[in-house]
Amino acid sequence: QVQLVESGGGLVQPGDSLRLSCAASKFTVADYAVGWFRQAPGKEREGVSCMSRFGATTVYTDSVQGRFTIARDNAKNTVYLQMSSLKPDDTAVYYCAARLGACSGSVTPYQYWGQGTQVTVSS
Repeated sequence: QVQLVESGGGLVQPGDSLRLSCAASKFTVADYAVGWFRQAPGKEREGVSCMSRFGATTVYTDSVQGRFTIARDNAKNTVYLQMSSLKPDDTAVYYCAARLGACSGSVTPYQYWGQGTQVTVSS
């Protein structure tokens, strides 16, 4: 069955870095727009970053611009989110999602979702 599996979350200190992975199975991730979302306790799920089909376009929400980088390894069928200069406000469960079509910051258009990985930034 189609599956997305996130990994790489953890507890880090402010200023640290983490790399999240989103491994896809039963479909070719390069054929889809893949987005990273996050959801903090008591808040709505928000779009963080997205890479369009074939990697032509990458987008970031303002709060992570310059600190996070989305990348894809086609051979591994995996999308990554490299996060640096982490802040306590980055604490959330991070999800990856895939859709046929353009990147979107809304959760609704995405067809496939992973189970999420927890990122906690605390001193």
